[in-house]
Amino acid sequence: MNDDDVKKDEVTEDPTQEEKKEAGQEETQESAYEDVCFICRRPESKAGKMFHLPNNISVCDDCMHKTMDAVSRFDYQNLLNNPELLSELNKHMGMPPNMGMPGFGDLAGGIPNSQRVKKKKPEKEKKKEEAAEQAFDIKNIPAPHKIKERLDDYVVGQERAKKIISVAVYNHYKRVATGTMDDIEIEKSNILMIGPTGCGKTYLVKTLARLLDVPLAIADATSLTEAGYIGDDIESVVSKLLSAAGNDIEKTEHGIIFIDEIDKIAKKSDNRQRDVSGESVQQGLLKLLEGADVEVPVGASSKNAMVPMTTINTRNILFICGGAFPDIEDTIKKRLSKQNAIGFNADLKDKWDDDPDLIMQVKVEDLREYGMIPEFLGRLPILCPMHSLTKEMFIRILKEPKNAILKQYQKLLALDEVDLQFDEEALSAIAEKAKERKTGARALRAIIEEFMLDIMYEIPKDDNIGRVTITGPYIEGKGGPLIEVRSGGLIAEK
Repeated sequence: MNDDDVKKDEVTEDPTQEEKKEAGQEETQESAYEDVCFICRRPESKAGKMFHLPNNISVCDDCMHKTMDAVSRFDYQNLLNNPELLSELNKHMGMPPNMGMPGFGDLAGGIPNSQRVKKKKPEKEKKKEEAAEQAFDIKNIPAPHKIKERLDDYVVGQERAKKIISVAVYNHYKRVATGTMDDIEIEKSNILMIGPTGCGKTYLVKTLARLLDVPLAIADATSLTEAGYIGDDIESVVSKLLSAAGNDIEKTEHGIIFIDEIDKIAKKSDNRQRDVSGESVQQGLLKLLEGADVEVPVGASSKNAMVPMTTINTRNILFICGGAFPDIEDTIKKRLSKQNAIGFNADLKDKWDDDPDLIMQVKVEDLREYGMIPEFLGRLPILCPMHSLTKEMFIRILKEPKNAILKQYQKLLALDEVDLQFDEEALSAIAEKAKERKTGARALRAIIEEFMLDIMYEIPKDDNIGRVTITGPYIEGKGGPLIEVRSGGLIAEK
């Protein structure tokens, strides 16, 4: 072996700068999270200093002393072989009697990362950062017209709804950035979106969160029940946001929570039993909507003894609730036709029967009549009704958005070097069919999947196919698509 080989070996044995950098990043990422006691599941901020055991296991001072005090009372050599002694030890420590010896046995792995929260910064350091970034944050908030312009790229129609949401979000994050103005505290303005199924409620909120780059949690109100009953606790909606923010409490407290199917928790007037999934859920949501410190489970949807808890303040979390509120048109119609229908300038009883946008005239009293309690509606001051989709809007949804359905299928066939085209009659026929289904924009994909099935099955068979044009008669089942083949580099009709 010569000197060059020795030098090479020495170089390969030493860690590179990149490896050192990666190791340092891993250490800083690991130190950014709080340790959680393996026994009592309290985080370091509440339990205090931790004892670190092998396999990434942490035990707080209280649990360690309890364990040692309890073990010292027994013959620990025969403890694991004596179920009665082990049961008495667990009882002394406040654990289930049939639980094994704590700290030993099945402890490999310790607390998973999904159940660890990021450390909160000290108040002094936090205030310095806020003071340094405050002016930048206010300037960095997009103006309402810019938010709407970005929404226009993805969402067709619903001009009023986009304007309402743009202004509400702009004011909310301006309020978060400034805190108070001249000692006047600006209250939070949560939003209630009302519209038929498939009109774009959920899609609008998803697009908004993606554009603003803030954590978003989408929860379903149908799974929520009053505490103590089977189902998700009300605090689980905040737990989902904590998970979406990577268990970072500071990010979580500035996020957006969208509660879908909010109309399903309406009060059941004809139910004599306890309404655990209706009015009780509305009452439980009141403190979250207004702003309060709530204990939420980390890495789980329900509270139990084996899940660590953390405290989240919901004062700066924007809540957007959405629901279809089926048959609320009858309530609106009843209110609008209350006046006398006899004499000059009288409204006829059937005047509103054929109005497709009757839901745009919804008011708080209609929602109260539907079964929403006044306290709940008072915490959602911004009503955002949405239009039902017309035939023209269906055609625009097919063509205009950046990720329009037609563009998706054109890209799929372009991978097979085939040009996919739709004529105007085809678009009109698709929109007509979607309107008949009454399931909103979701019907468009179902319809296109039906007539594209045979085309996408046959195209890979023939490499000579260059262009496929979907026609109106093909959509209506009265003809076939126009298929053109390549001929000497040119595309000719087959």
